[in-house]
Amino acid sequence: CIPYSFIRKFFLAKYPSIIYDKHRYTTDGNRKLCRKTYRKCTMWKADRLGSMDKVRPDGFLNGGKAMNMLSLEQELKGNAYPGRGIVIGRTQDGKKAAIAYFIMGRSENSRNRVFVEEGEGIRTQAFDPSKLSDPSLIIYAPVRVLGNKTIVTNGDQTDTIYELMDKQMTFEQALRTREFEPDAPNYTPRISGILHIENGMYNYAMSILKSNHGNPDACNRFTFAYSNPAAGEGHFIHTYMGDGNPLPSFEGEPKLVGIPNDMEEFANTVWESLNEDNKVSLFIRFIDIETGVYQSKIFNKNSYKNK
Repeated sequence: CIPYSFIRKFFLAKYPSIIYDKHRYTTDGNRKLCRKTYRKCTMWKADRLGSMDKVRPDGFLNGGKAMNMLSLEQELKGNAYPGRGIVIGRTQDGKKAAIAYFIMGRSENSRNRVFVEEGEGIRTQAFDPSKLSDPSLIIYAPVRVLGNKTIVTNGDQTDTIYELMDKQMTFEQALRTREFEPDAPNYTPRISGILHIENGMYNYAMSILKSNHGNPDACNRFTFAYSNPAAGEGHFIHTYMGDGNPLPSFEGEPKLVGIPNDMEEFANTVWESLNEDNKVSLFIRFIDIETGVYQSKIFNKNSYKNK
């Protein structure tokens, strides 16, 4: 048998699928446990199975590997059509909560939009009202503020969350009343996020409601909660994996991305990384976690004027 400390130092890179415990392991081809600790230890061949059902004691997921932090810039540049996207996180200095929400479009109707301020949030509106052919699914309030909570979504579920949370329901309970969008054959996922800032504390959650692999008879619901998020980290979720017909829905959990301190840097990076042909509008907000004071920025391709 080999000591746990030796395995942890030298074998983790080669065998990331093992869930380690402070016991001993043999090194044969099947990586079986020593008999005397067999009942106390668990081994997973997640690299072959492609998934894991449990978490290793040190918290790593995804086949025993830590989630890699991705470059938001490269994620956007490498995907011509992520659709609509939400980024929520915390700046590197830990002082501010960060939000980004963008919309894209392929049709003239989808591209004929701008973001405008409304109260403490924003709404979409037609850039040229004479060209608006169908307002359903494209005209809505992406961002609303309810007390110390900021809601951001890709559809009119913003109003659902706002109204039901105002009646003491939870984020998840509110979204139980909604499903993916009825735009067959895409069945665009509804993505949502909520930030809660109170007494210098900050947490957020993200949700996606999607069809079951294109089957409109079933709705798959996923919520991801982040308590006391780490400085410099954020999560990115979007509607589509890329362009296609039908459009492929987002898969997996929100992507771990970096969040800088500078709002202008963050805003410009996101806007300049979005596909030039398909991008429509972008909203950025940084909120001071201690005071609740926020700064926002809007980019609209149609107006070519950035606030």
